[in-house]
Formats: sequence, C-alpha cells, structure tokens
Amino acid sequence: MLMHHKHGQLKVRDFSLSIKAGDVADDGSFEGYGSVFGGDPDSYGEIVAKGAFLESLGELKAKNRIVPVLWQHRTAEPIGVYDFLEEDGHGLKVKGRLLKDDVAQAREAHALLKAGAVTGLSIGYWVRQSTYDEKTGIRTLHKLDLVEVSLVTFPAKDDARVEAVKFKLERGQLPTKPEFEKALREAFPFSKTQAAAIASHGLDHLLRSESVGAGDIKSISDAIAGFDLPKL
Repeated sequence: MLMHHKHGQLKVRDFSLSIKAGDVADDGSFEGYGSVFGGDPDSYGEIVAKGAFLESLGELKAKNRIVPVLWQHRTAEPIGVYDFLEEDGHGLKVKGRLLKDDVAQAREAHALLKAGAVTGLSIGYWVRQSTYDEKTGIRTLHKLDLVEVSLVTFPAKDDARVEAVKFKLERGQLPTKPEFEKALREAFPFSKTQAAAIASHGLDHLLRSESVGAGDIKSISDAIAGFDLPKL
C-alpha cells in the first residue's frame, strides 16, 4: 500500500560530491553531482525520485534567487555561489564558484577541496511530497523544496549527524530521537544502548541504571567531562 505524506520539517541530506581534485579549478570553480536518483535506499529507507527538484529549481530561477555555497551548513558563512543548478536524468548537477579571493573561509575550502579532504555535498530541504510503501518500508521522495547547499567534510548517508542536529536547533526545531541518538554516538564514544538510554531518559538515568562498578561509572563521567559540546 502506498501512502502519501507531506512533511513539515526541514531536513538535511548528504551526498558524495562525486568530483575529483582535478575538477576543482584554480579560480575556485567546481562542478559535480550532488543528489543522485534511485539506487539503494539510505539508512532511513529513503530514495530520491527523478523530478524531485524540478519544481523547486523552477521557482528559484523565476525569482532570480542566487543559491549560496555554504560551509558545513553555517548560514552566516557563505563562501561562494552556485552559477548552475540543474536536474538531469542522473541527479542534481551543480556548478559552484568559491569566492577565494575575497572570503578567507572560501580560500581554505578551496584548498581542502583540491586536496580531496572535503568530499561531501549536503542539501537542506523540505519534503513537499513523498510516498511510503508499507510492504518494503521504503519512502520515495517525489518533490523536494531546495533551501541551501553546503560543502561538508564527510558525505554521510543520512541526516542523523551532529551538524544536522545543530542545523535544526539553530532553526528552532528539535531533532527526532533516532537523530539525537546517532548524533550522540558521533560526538561521543557511547554504545548504541547507552545513547538510546540518554536520548530516552537523560544522562542521570544512564548513570543510575548502568549495572557496573563505581569505577566504571567514574570512567564514563571522566570520558564525558573530556568533551566540550559543539558551539552552535
């Protein structure tokens, strides 16, 4: 059974930029594919359908809106512009230009991109229309409203990362419990069980319920004390 859904929450989705260091020009321009269609579902069981970006890209063009190149989803730090955003039969094709002569962070991003240290493209988007197949458990995203496009260090395959959680918090939204659990495991070396306990009940619950000796509890506390929360 296929069910139609509309989602009212801004999401983050990562893709490999699919470019080589040689594709990054000395003037700061680069091109490649971000989102690609079909294939295996990601860890959230989602697939992007062909045509998902057409409506949104048409609206951006009609409004003459320039889409900025953001660095790690930091909306206050644009580092360039996208001169070309187009959907073809393969996916979302992008041509961007880093303003490396005028923006310090753009110069750093350019060097990292050329060295192959930055290999991800991440889009912020709203889901306008999707269908869910109850038999397969796969959700197909039919229409996406493109909000922003970032260069990111690692092309993760889902939107449950520390940066994604920060992205939502900065916009007055709360992450889902699975997103929070995965972000905890990325930020700290918690086990899956420990992260689930913290997400559900808080750290105090974990410290009380862990069936370990006092020495082990102390080591958990010490481990946590050694980390600083990411700056928003």
